[in-house]
Amino acid sequence: MKKILMLVAVCGLVAGCGGGDTKIAPEQPLEEIYTQAYKEFNKKNYDAAAADFLRAETQYPSSPWAADALVMAAYSYYMDDDFAGAILAADRFMRFHPGHADVPYILYLRGMCYYRQVSDVRREPGMSVYALAQFEQLVERFPKSEYAENAKNKIIILKNYIAGKIMYSARRDMARENWTSAISRLQSVVTDAQETVMTPEAMYRLTECYTAIGLPEQAAGFAKMLQTNFPDNEWTKKLDKKANNMER
Repeated sequence: MKKILMLVAVCGLVAGCGGGDTKIAPEQPLEEIYTQAYKEFNKKNYDAAAADFLRAETQYPSSPWAADALVMAAYSYYMDDDFAGAILAADRFMRFHPGHADVPYILYLRGMCYYRQVSDVRREPGMSVYALAQFEQLVERFPKSEYAENAKNKIIILKNYIAGKIMYSARRDMARENWTSAISRLQSVVTDAQETVMTPEAMYRLTECYTAIGLPEQAAGFAKMLQTNFPDNEWTKKLDKKANNMER
């Protein structure tokens, strides 16, 4: 910071030595910045477009176009796959324009920034949790928004993804005979992710875990739960087949 201040001081001295005829260049008109920004956007120079849209917003924060400039900046960053930049612009929008009509879109865009960074199911959920929070907030706050239906579909996908990650870890715990950890993970799927495709397997695995640690009553309870709630599921058929084999 000291170096920057020193440089400013030196520049001031140089300007002073040049005479009293120095002028501060006026700000570029908002219309010109906007026109330039959209030209860059249409040419798919998204990074340059985002920079110009942000410049329009920061130089003219009181303009009626300021909110739109932030929306376009966030979208430009998103199109450039600069998700961090898009999220920062979206956060700025939410901070200064919390009641704006474009809030549903910004929530959706922010959710998509996280959604597109979701990695392999074997890795930590990370971005999927953030994406889920954005889409759930959108659906809760703006259920009639044009983005709500798409957000609902993304929520289903993300919940299945997160449940799949938990199931992956639970199977690994079972392979290591770490029954306590496996049971805890499996129960979280049954309790918190009932609507996902992972629930029947989680119930089946719980019967295996409780059988392994010598608690047949708990195992029977989850077996009954599986048969009642998912009578035609493949995991129910697998459970029934195992029970038949044991009776022979």
